Amino acid sequence: MSVTDPVSNLAALIRCPSVTPAEGGALTLLDTLLTPLGFKVERMTATEAGTPDVENLYARIGTDGPHLMFAGHTDVVPVGDEAAWSHPPFSADIAGGEMYGRGAVDMKGGIACFAAAIARYIEKNGAPKGSVSFLITGDEEGPSINGTSKLLEWAAAKGETWDACVVGEPTNPDVLGDMIKIGRRGSLSGRVTVHGVQGHAAYPHLADNPLRGLLQLTHALMDPPFDNGTDNFQPSNLEVTTIDTGNTATNVIPAKATASFNIRFNDTWTADSVKAEIVRRLETAAANGALRPDRAPARYDIVWADRPSHVFITRNNALISSLSGAVAEVTGKEPKLSTTGGTSDARFIKDYCPVVEFGLVGQTMHMVDERVAVADLETLTRIYETFIERWFANAAS
Repeated sequence: MSVTDPVSNLAALIRCPSVTPAEGGALTLLDTLLTPLGFKVERMTATEAGTPDVENLYARIGTDGPHLMFAGHTDVVPVGDEAAWSHPPFSADIAGGEMYGRGAVDMKGGIACFAAAIARYIEKNGAPKGSVSFLITGDEEGPSINGTSKLLEWAAAKGETWDACVVGEPTNPDVLGDMIKIGRRGSLSGRVTVHGVQGHAAYPHLADNPLRGLLQLTHALMDPPFDNGTDNFQPSNLEVTTIDTGNTATNVIPAKATASFNIRFNDTWTADSVKAEIVRRLETAAANGALRPDRAPARYDIVWADRPSHVFITRNNALISSLSGAVAEVTGKEPKLSTTGGTSDARFIKDYCPVVEFGLVGQTMHMVDERVAVADLETLTRIYETFIERWFANAAS
């Protein structure tokens, strides 16, 4: 196979069954693609108690600056019902101009295209006047504990520094050239438990139904809105995602009720300030007697999830203009600069260098019959190659 061909690159990657956290041969394949180009390839396995070990890859060509990083992940989500796929999920079959397979767009396709792009750049220009690195994890679709964050720490401890990064996640809603992600909202999760007194449903005066208090608390979490959005971000939004009592009887008032929630917050807030606002709302709602007349304030506690994601926006003009210009040159489209969507590993990279995200069209990611238009692989490779040329030119000026 020729590394300059993104189609063959992606087919080979899809055929590696790297369901998170399994390496599945995907990192070994990248090693065989990048080493002949002159990259020094290193593998590291990250560990932490209570989580699966994860193998990661770091590859670099060049020793001087400026230093451009491409980041991504080779792990994929499970295939679900394999019988529901029209083509086997690890076959990389091509039908109707599309390649089918788990990871086709999220995000082995992006890796395949960037590998082809840097190979074409080197073939045309020789080694870059600076450095290019691949930072590839096997833990993006998993708990994200033994992946990018630890790989960055490991590389930085070895003296690695970076001037800019592109994450190859699928960012385009409809067609290539639609959107570049230049930031992400923060994300914070928690669990609220309201404590009551168990009793018979026919004798509520002898019990204290925690669901009454929990309804008050969850309503207060969702209304009123946290904000109206900002110039760069949509409004913050909190969703209650589970409510549970563990109660299987219809005539028993439960002893406790629990609700989980997640808030995606914009740059109006920090993780600490949004926590404080949530606690303020809970305290006010707990004293509300609307559903609990003549009762003391609802008794509750809250547990916060570890590792909140912090809101960020990238303002590095050399990086953004190089990528926007490359997209426009290849596709004729002016991409929207966006901060929408969920979180990505860019949340870790932002602490080391400016970072943006651009990849394939994401309409089929995580779905049965995940697939990518073969023509898009060539287009994305041309965008990445043009971007590399533009970025090094801009970084040197």
